[in-house]
Amino acid sequence: MLLMPNKDWHWEYNETCKQLSISLGSEMEFLTPYKSKILIPDALTATEFSIEHAKFYIKMLETLPKVLHISDAGIVQTALNATAAHFLLQSQMPKSWFFDESDECVYCEIGKLFQLKCGYSKVLSLVIDNGLQAATVMILSQQCQLSDSKSLSQFDTIKVMHNRLHPLRKARQVVAA
Repeated sequence: MLLMPNKDWHWEYNETCKQLSISLGSEMEFLTPYKSKILIPDALTATEFSIEHAKFYIKMLETLPKVLHISDAGIVQTALNATAAHFLLQSQMPKSWFFDESDECVYCEIGKLFQLKCGYSKVLSLVIDNGLQAATVMILSQQCQLSDSKSLSQFDTIKVMHNRLHPLRKARQVVAA
């Protein structure tokens, strides 16, 4: 069952875990992976889960099951993290040099999935914010090794130029006549 937002939801910074969380009512709290150094200042105090946040979250709940084959709990987790990242993380400068260029021009929009290619590895990413030339994506794969000393974990975000976004390929089935 998918969690739907209500008036009791609000963002807060969990001092014990040192991470952003969302209170989902009196008995439930969802902990995001986002630490204070990447959050906007407003995220460090209790902040309402606004109508704008709810609209974005619901759009993710509607979009993600169409493109990801994961459990309802995974959809909710991804949608909540995407909402937190979209509204409460500091803006980033593009770091496209970690990724291979795509040979194809892509149409980029929030909620769309792409592959990022880093050397010989490919990772699945979700667009959570889009600009004229670059998009901020959230990594959906378990890990993305950028270099010998730098890696991204699932739900980490990075901003990349559109020419680094590789379209997903659907498996083709050839039927002989």
